Amino acid sequence: MPELPEVETVKRGLAPTFEGALIARVEQNRPDLRFPFPAGFADRLTGKRVTALSRRSKYLLADIDSNDVLIMHLGMSGSFRIEAGLAEDLPGQFAHPRNKDPKHDHVVFHLETTAGPGARIIYNDPRRFGFMDLVSRPELAAHPYFRELGLEPLGNELSGATLARLFAGRKMPLKAALLNQKFIAGLGNIYVCEALWRTGLSPQSPAGMLATKSGRPAKKADLLAANIRAILEEAIKAGGSSLKDHTQTDGTLGYFQHSFAVYDREGEACRTPGCAGSIARLVQSGRSTFYCPSCQA
Repeated sequence: MPELPEVETVKRGLAPTFEGALIARVEQNRPDLRFPFPAGFADRLTGKRVTALSRRSKYLLADIDSNDVLIMHLGMSGSFRIEAGLAEDLPGQFAHPRNKDPKHDHVVFHLETTAGPGARIIYNDPRRFGFMDLVSRPELAAHPYFRELGLEPLGNELSGATLARLFAGRKMPLKAALLNQKFIAGLGNIYVCEALWRTGLSPQSPAGMLATKSGRPAKKADLLAANIRAILEEAIKAGGSSLKDHTQTDGTLGYFQHSFAVYDREGEACRTPGCAGSIARLVQSGRSTFYCPSCQA
């Protein structure tokens, strides 16, 4: 499933076309994706203007001038592509074939934009684990999708002191705590593995080790917070990590996977300077964890 950097990359790719555009027509080519579309989905969007595009955790949010918010989730295999005018006039250069079967084009937004008429944003999802919904903006924060989400890791709130406050006294493994969306929203398996390696922390350590007995941040809490933010920003700059289905809106693939230090590198040499260890794999809560037993003590 795409993680926060991949969703943020998609948001930034869609924004220049989607924001400010009038939705002239919506093609809804099936009654459901992972969940049924809301009643009157296409009609509620037709003739409305997109005022803003944002992201909350792994959700894309398009504010509509009707005071509704279009919620979009990519699921396992969902992706957007932008077509401007004729199909051959696509923005960007395709580094790899798109390999997008039109039978999986489930939603097409026909837009009128300041750049000219005819722009289309197409949602393609072979596995149909993604979904779309419409929620009134005043009700958004209390909606079941969002009401229990934790802080945004790219925001100013993430710090060593915050991690200490969230995890003080908790015995659950550190990796499990970081993946818990009620604490921090949007962190996924790949980037948690990378942040823990960069900080020199074991994924099996109790989360409470980030706080001292007095509740103050432990020595590595500030470093972990800084590394989480840095890794996410580096991944966004690289267009995310293209593992299986993720592509950017212009069809190109993200390339942060070439920077992985531990993820999916089982048996390979650790890249920590002076470390003679090799990357190991263990399973935590059904997910693969990659780490170096030598330098992540």
